[in-house]
Amino acid sequence: MLSVEQTPPVLQQLESFRGIVGDAHVYVDPEVLSAYASDETEDLHYLPDVVLKPRTPDEISRILRICNEHRIPVTPRGAGTGLSGGALPHLGGVLLSLERMNSILHIDERNLQVTTEPGVITEVLQNAVREKGLFYPPDPSSRGSCMIGGNIAENSGGPKAVKYGVVKDYVLNLEVVLASGEIIWTGANVLKNATGYNLTQLVVGSEGTLGIVTKVVLKLLPHPQLDLLMLVPFRSAEKACEAVSAIFRAGYTPSALEFMERDALEWVMRFVDNSIVPIEDDVVAHLLIEVDGNDMDVLLKDMEGIAAIVQDYDCSDILFADDAQQKEQLWKLRRRVGEAVKSNSVYKEEDTVVPRAELPRLLKGVKDIGNKYGFHSVCYGHAGDGNLHVNIIKGDLSDEAWNGSLKEGIREIFILVKELGGTISGEHGIGLVQKEYLPLVFDDVQLRLMRQIKQIFDPKGILNAGKIFDSETL
Repeated sequence: MLSVEQTPPVLQQLESFRGIVGDAHVYVDPEVLSAYASDETEDLHYLPDVVLKPRTPDEISRILRICNEHRIPVTPRGAGTGLSGGALPHLGGVLLSLERMNSILHIDERNLQVTTEPGVITEVLQNAVREKGLFYPPDPSSRGSCMIGGNIAENSGGPKAVKYGVVKDYVLNLEVVLASGEIIWTGANVLKNATGYNLTQLVVGSEGTLGIVTKVVLKLLPHPQLDLLMLVPFRSAEKACEAVSAIFRAGYTPSALEFMERDALEWVMRFVDNSIVPIEDDVVAHLLIEVDGNDMDVLLKDMEGIAAIVQDYDCSDILFADDAQQKEQLWKLRRRVGEAVKSNSVYKEEDTVVPRAELPRLLKGVKDIGNKYGFHSVCYGHAGDGNLHVNIIKGDLSDEAWNGSLKEGIREIFILVKELGGTISGEHGIGLVQKEYLPLVFDDVQLRLMRQIKQIFDPKGILNAGKIFDSETL
């Protein structure tokens, strides 16, 4: 049995934690710890020392005061759907689960706003505001399980981002608990704010490294009443990517424009046991294109115009969704591609993004680099944003290649992304697994400024320690 001096600081504080959140919400048994040791990032697994489930900002404040005093790492976690290791407690310490903070506090129909806690599931929030004719557009593929707090942490996007923007475009104000335990609001519940530094947008996308978000005020829109959807097959993946830019240059702004390689679509159809899409032998990629609005005549003209454009890019017969059920089936295929890929093989997912006109060059470059290093990739993503998810499949690669030379291939992909005017993450964040590549896209001055911001918010480096930057480099 360990003496008090030998017991890790976090375990010495268990009684204090129980006094804050109650015995029922402090977990140290191995089975629970293991459930919080992974997210959706590859096959990584790190056990926390303790899982805490607070219910109020005051409870979080009291927990952080203890952790700050004793330099105990705190890893905030929502639903654990992240893809960059942001919710992995790789240094042990406290895993701070926000799942009990799951109330929608107020839907303000007069001002088109909603105030919510961070543990609310994204789709639950969307459905709640839709009942009042309102619309919260950001819709990551995991919207049925991911939480608003995690979306804030990663500045999530999703298919609707191409027309409506990402999470940062909807966040008006945040209640945040700092590492010191102090509780602040970052802004105001207004559409325009030129009052000092924009702390709200600094926290959005900071991956839980600057503070713990405990309340969120989001802007809403009137919900569009109508939408049309089509699936366009192409005989060339690069031609499919070229068509994306052409659609926008012609003046059309789809509400979604998604790219899927043949492998992605075939794998997901097997995964969900749905063969709704017949794939001809010479088809290698698809675009899923949606338009929305309130005037059916306008939407039909938009679809006709887009259909005419893609004909110039070697497409095959277009499938127009006939009804709501078929639309739902097509969207199910797109949203579950990631799960389907993961079910096939161990994989690494890189979240690249370039100006949309450079998408053909990015896709070709990824395939060329794959040939050079001997890996197969399955690509899909938000083509309208230039956001390509590159899933590198382990398949028959040796462990030596997977853990060794593959890193050089990934580095070459990111160098290409930078050369094309893009960056290494569009919506998944940096977290644990991408931080070694940050110097490819930021110079020393930029990195120094970011580290200094982290130090100001979290001088002892306890909040999501080791994410984005190594703790020892702060």
